[in-house]
Amino acid sequence: MTFATVVTAKRGLLGALCVGALVLSAGSAPVSASKERARTLHVTKECSQYQGAAGDWCTITASNVRQLPVGSRIFYSQAAGFPAGLLDSNVVLDAGRGNRAVGRCTLDLATGRGLCTISDGIGRLAGFEARADVTALGGNDWGWEGTYDFNED
Repeated sequence: MTFATVVTAKRGLLGALCVGALVLSAGSAPVSASKERARTLHVTKECSQYQGAAGDWCTITASNVRQLPVGSRIFYSQAAGFPAGLLDSNVVLDAGRGNRAVGRCTLDLATGRGLCTISDGIGRLAGFEARADVTALGGNDWGWEGTYDFNED
């Protein structure tokens, strides 16, 4: 067996092992995104104080997250309508007494459907992460359904 044949065989074996590792790991989530830790998020908010201007807010009327009690507010830093037909805004969740979290919400105003993601916070909301589908519930009421966790990193 020549040196070139041995090198080629080793490269082939190494390539096969790498492909096998990729195939085995393709269906698994990274530890930081593990679904085992994520909990179900249910929030209802009332938005009569939201008129589409920067600084307007909605008030949480129901929540299954102890750190986001009823009465907490969601402030929107960008006005609705730009780009046309969308709300695409940074948000601040204010749970009172210095407990806040930040994120972003994007909503299609025509369909009443959207997505909000929360990336971190301070106080009781330190490490809070959430991903929620937004739906219009009728009138001024909106729902957030998704997952949340408190990242301990």
